Amino acid sequence: MNTFSDSVIAAIQLITSADPALCLVVARSLAVSATACMLAYGVGVALGSWLAVARFRGRGAVLLGLNTLLALPSVVVGLVVYLLLSRTGPLGFLGWMFSFKAMVLAQFILVVPVVTALTRQVVEDVERQHGEQWASLGAGPWLRSLLLAWDERLALLTIGVTAFGRAISEVGAVMIVGGNIDGFTRVMTTAIALETSKGDLPLALGLGMVLLAVVLLINVLVAAIRLWGERHVRTQSPAVLDGVQS
Repeated sequence: MNTFSDSVIAAIQLITSADPALCLVVARSLAVSATACMLAYGVGVALGSWLAVARFRGRGAVLLGLNTLLALPSVVVGLVVYLLLSRTGPLGFLGWMFSFKAMVLAQFILVVPVVTALTRQVVEDVERQHGEQWASLGAGPWLRSLLLAWDERLALLTIGVTAFGRAISEVGAVMIVGGNIDGFTRVMTTAIALETSKGDLPLALGLGMVLLAVVLLINVLVAAIRLWGERHVRTQSPAVLDGVQS
């Protein structure tokens, strides 16, 4: 118990003193996850929205495969990206192995199925309610999917938080393709694993606290935006609401 309490106190001191090593790892982790999530969010929302309204042969198989990718093990993604980026791999000429770009690519692959599957479900639920109205006005699948996605933009913010949580908490893939190189590719999750194995519990615990704080802050911001949006909708007149829904 004394060891735990001492580690907590030391971790808080590291955070409040803005320890350079801790700040560097946190900044790199946020940069990798934010970059991967922004790219994956754009691709996933567009693809998921289209899948929600499109009807084609084999759609069921595509959705089954997409839902299967939700449980894609991160170490498998890391292995695949490693094979792709290795010197003998098809993308070896890029020279991305053990770099920032390799970690972004690995997290991108992990996050895209999450954003796509959740967006597809949200937009498809709205499609059942309002899709026929847009179709009767001549809106094709792509236009209809974008309009429905925009109508549910507040719900899609929650999907963005889910994607970011998936990315920033990932350890297996970035460990494989990034190498956990101090000063270059070490992020919060890999640093926590390394520092725990070395016995540097204060630094590991401090990184863990920061990781939880980041996720909590993002959730608070999204909740505030959703609350503002709901209040904004409630203050609109019925005539304006009818015009938006039509």
